[in-house]
Amino acid sequence: MSKMTGKPDIERMIRVDQAGEFGATRIYAGQLAVMGDRHPLSAEIKAMAEQEVGHHEKFNALMAKRGVRPTILHPFWSAAGYALGAGTALLGPEAAMACTAAVEEEIDKHYSDQLDELAENDSDPELSAMIEEFREDEREHRDAAIAHGAEKAPAYPLLSGAIRLGCKVAIKLAERV
Repeated sequence: MSKMTGKPDIERMIRVDQAGEFGATRIYAGQLAVMGDRHPLSAEIKAMAEQEVGHHEKFNALMAKRGVRPTILHPFWSAAGYALGAGTALLGPEAAMACTAAVEEEIDKHYSDQLDELAENDSDPELSAMIEEFREDEREHRDAAIAHGAEKAPAYPLLSGAIRLGCKVAIKLAERV
């Protein structure tokens, strides 16, 4: 919330959400680069990636419409997201799914917190509707990742915890920079 007014900082919300959706597209790109088209999970990952591209495009349009500046960390998110996707896919399909589950769990929490903040102040129905729609997609991605063996990944609790911590840090950075 804005310290001056007690109202949500809508530009901050849009900036961080756009950055997060971009990061998700890069994670899936990295996973697909390693796993290729022939892996049984490739179709599932491609479908999730397409939804993330759609989310990213909608946030891009909202940023342009409202004159919101993007995070200056965009090039970093590109490289970091791709490396995270490729790195977990190199560990195996369960690790790639663990990455998806961890990221989407953190995004679910992030979007839920934003929706609570917006509802508290009866703010921005357009943004609230977008976030609510995208949160449901992210929940489906998390559930699909778990169904496809995320929890069977080597050192799952450690891997998941590290990725979730990275997401929390990325959210805080993208909100501010």
